[in-house]
Amino acid sequence: MFDVVTLGELLIDFTPAGTSDQGAALFARNAGGAPANVLAMLSILGKKTAFIGKVGRDSFGRFLKQTVADRGIDVSHLIESPQEPTTLAFVQLDETGDRSFEFYRRQSADVMLRPEEVSRQLLEQCRLFHFGSVSMTAEPARSATLFAAREARRLGKLVSYDPNFRPALWSAPEDAVSVMASGIDYADIVKVSDDEVALLTGETDFLRGARVLVQRGAKLALVTAGPQGTWYASASGCGGHVPSFHVPTIDTTGAGDTFLGTLLSQILDQAFPPEALSDSQLRSIIRYANAAGALSTTGMGAIASMPTRQQIEKCLKSEEQE
Repeated sequence: MFDVVTLGELLIDFTPAGTSDQGAALFARNAGGAPANVLAMLSILGKKTAFIGKVGRDSFGRFLKQTVADRGIDVSHLIESPQEPTTLAFVQLDETGDRSFEFYRRQSADVMLRPEEVSRQLLEQCRLFHFGSVSMTAEPARSATLFAAREARRLGKLVSYDPNFRPALWSAPEDAVSVMASGIDYADIVKVSDDEVALLTGETDFLRGARVLVQRGAKLALVTAGPQGTWYASASGCGGHVPSFHVPTIDTTGAGDTFLGTLLSQILDQAFPPEALSDSQLRSIIRYANAAGALSTTGMGAIASMPTRQQIEKCLKSEEQE
């Protein structure tokens, strides 16, 4: 039995790594892809995890498979395609450490995952299924993702959804909104970022946006806004804001995934579903996840900069003592 199974993209993030002696920009190879990042954080926190996806049968694909497996994630349903290459993404950072992406992904392996390649057995063997929207930008991966989400819901599993909006991967914003919104129909837990909430809900107020997502069927909705913290709303009527932590940020890549993996781990540790949690329980869970997300920005890359449980708890204690 697995605690969490995810489906989606697993790719190479080339992140800035200084300059050469000649002044040319250098990039470091890192494992990336939001669903895999979420699993990596869950594995750090002791959860049993498995990944469904596709990489190329190339040096990048082998690196990704080994990196994920080294994190304790089951990769028995990670397909290695001899026809399509592994997806590549180049990450650019601004002066605050915030990131943007340029993708090399047309007809690459993760996009070519087909519905018939999704393991129903693996979905039956999990407590929670998590997915995102990057795997819904093109067929056949879009159909594979929605099939898995529907099947998990049919099986009575807890379902989590993170509609990561990557403008470069969509032909038009209206197409993105339509497809991304369809994922909400299957989700118990929905996490959006501050630059996605207006796109999906029409609300610029983060708390109102979270409540719109609950009205659409989510049991728990969260809006993450980096150093501003997290806004939340639940089907029980709870809602509010939990501040973040002040840290020396250098790279925000994977911070939302670290937050979400930590949050899901905390929810799975509870005896109740998310909609039955009290406001104080939710605030405690979100505060713990905020600490993890903040700490992940103090290092470079996504998986490589994820904190341990001990580091998270030290951060929480140091904040309490101030």
